[in-house]
Amino acid sequence: MLRKIFAKTPFLVPSAAYLIEHYIRFVYRTNPLIEFDTDKADRILAEEGPLIVTCWHGQHLMMPLFRRNGHPSVAMVSRSRDAELNARVVERMGLQTVRASGGRKPKLAVKKGAVSGILALRNYLKAGKSVFMMADIPHGVPRQAGMGIVSIARISGVPIVPVAYATSRRHVLEKTWDKTVINLPFGQAAFCFGDPIHVPSDADDAAMEAARLSLEESLNSVQDKAYAFVDGAA
Repeated sequence: MLRKIFAKTPFLVPSAAYLIEHYIRFVYRTNPLIEFDTDKADRILAEEGPLIVTCWHGQHLMMPLFRRNGHPSVAMVSRSRDAELNARVVERMGLQTVRASGGRKPKLAVKKGAVSGILALRNYLKAGKSVFMMADIPHGVPRQAGMGIVSIARISGVPIVPVAYATSRRHVLEKTWDKTVINLPFGQAAFCFGDPIHVPSDADDAAMEAARLSLEESLNSVQDKAYAFVDGAA
């Protein structure tokens, strides 16, 4: 709802982006991390080089803050008008943006710039820059990974790393398609990530689908793990 309002009143976007950026930083400062394996993060970066970092829609609010040694430095954001606010927030937090998004229908995906976005991300990855993007398709089926991210991994030779962030205090927007989580201050937090998922350059349709399903399983696992830490179930 708010994004649609800002899409209709673009002069409000810079001020809103400023407020959201500072809210995100405030939430981060007031939620001490009880889980974040920095040694493993450094080891993966050292061994794998640039990465494709991903999470589910609705779980992404705090992600721009989780950068390690400058990775990731590029984020894929939808080119729709109502995503302009997201792009402004991400850019204020120091990431470059690629404006594109996927779709369930090929013609729609082309219209949304999926092909040009994939090529742009591939070029950034080949230049040694890690990228961040959502795994599931906007307004599609939540927690169902799209094939776009798997395709980028195949053509770039760069592995996918699923990540998740959770706070003990949070509000879920139940009426949104992805059950968007608004992280709240004054709790505790966890940042979890899975092992890199490699997609061979010669992967056929069956191998691509297997990689997609593996990504889904890993994302759900790390997200459940993050919530288990902050909710005292770990």
